[in-house]
Amino acid sequence: MSTPQQTLTGVTLDVDRSDAAYRGWLKEAVRRVQADANRSADTHLLRFPLPERWGIDLYLKDESTHPTGSLKHRLARSLFLYGLCNGWIRPGRPVIEASSGSTAVSEAYFAKLIGVPFIAVMPRTTSAEKCRLIEFHGGRCHFVDDPRTMYEASAALAAETGGHYMDQFTYAERATDWRGNNNIAESIFRQLELERFPEPAWIVATAGTGGTSATLARYVHYMQYDTLICVADPENSCFFEGWTTGDPDVACDRGSRIEGIGRPRMEPSFVPGAIDRMMKVPDAAGVAAVRALERVIGRKAGGSTGTGLWSALKIVAEMVADGRRGSVVTLLCDPGTGTWTSTTRTPGCPSRASTPRRTRRRSNPCCAPGSGPAELRFASLRGIRAGRPVPANPGPTERGRWAMGMASLTYAGRAHRRARARQSSAGSPATTSRRRCSDTSARAS
Repeated sequence: MSTPQQTLTGVTLDVDRSDAAYRGWLKEAVRRVQADANRSADTHLLRFPLPERWGIDLYLKDESTHPTGSLKHRLARSLFLYGLCNGWIRPGRPVIEASSGSTAVSEAYFAKLIGVPFIAVMPRTTSAEKCRLIEFHGGRCHFVDDPRTMYEASAALAAETGGHYMDQFTYAERATDWRGNNNIAESIFRQLELERFPEPAWIVATAGTGGTSATLARYVHYMQYDTLICVADPENSCFFEGWTTGDPDVACDRGSRIEGIGRPRMEPSFVPGAIDRMMKVPDAAGVAAVRALERVIGRKAGGSTGTGLWSALKIVAEMVADGRRGSVVTLLCDPGTGTWTSTTRTPGCPSRASTPRRTRRRSNPCCAPGSGPAELRFASLRGIRAGRPVPANPGPTERGRWAMGMASLTYAGRAHRRARARQSSAGSPATTSRRRCSDTSARAS
């Protein structure tokens, strides 16, 4: 073991690395990021209409109104403040992220705001629409052939350029101040203060990095609320399996088809011990639920919102069946622009304009294999009572409201049965086209 030099020589060593120019740049960069938050009003808490006599209120926290249009705007702001205050982000050096989704768009926005380059490392099959959004905010896209190499490629690129690899999947849970400071959890409870059930029975989140669910759960525990946290996970994602088995090394060989959520591994930012409940939601159910959302409240949203909404409605159904009153909150994560239309136009998938209507219907994500009829039984109008989301003897008001809201779910169930029936004709051009499209969509995610 080496001996400290000052012990041998009696000389005090003094290294001063202070840099007045850098500190001035840092102060201005932090000011710009904080000013962005100060200019932004809080996101709305929307009510999903339910029959009054159920005694249950369902809310959606509308994160699509952020400047970059998604929940990831909060995460990107926190990651940039975390990186700046740790001295990791330096003037003129690029910020690099492994992302092909909304996080990359939001990080490109903040990189442009403080005047540093931004590079998003993504699969080559990423939709052109998402690449366009990243480039619109001044970012650059770096493509890899194998999505599983995104992490290593990002770290290597950071080392090569002298930049900073943001690594959202590691730092999402620690970059956010979960005790308060206007995080999403504090915002939800503040907005519920004047509602009839100010402390929700459940908050439902979906998992991309796991950071949002960690923030919600930690805040609830810290504030000593009785609210429970549920995380909804799509197909081809490992959060549910890792949480149920307790195995942090569980992995999937495919990617999620629901943009923005689901991962092929348990990400470091996911905190399983803080979560009360998880649901594995079929992709068809999530897409159908978001279509129902548009019919009911007139707002467009992406598949991640539908995945959370499906789980929230299942919880509402249980509360009605048990005669419990209270409120449930879920998230409207993004407006869903290009979520499905872009992925179905990736290489190997026919465009909508050039595809016969019957083939397009077969390629619909609602018809994808793996979305079992047991779950979709909840979707049919006859199955509404079997799934128990309404009272045993609903009146005309309840029937009418749920018929309108669940019309899209009915279509998903029928479309699924048609797709299953067509699988008997394996090898037909239409079936081959649909399979190729599903595989490509999975890679694009």
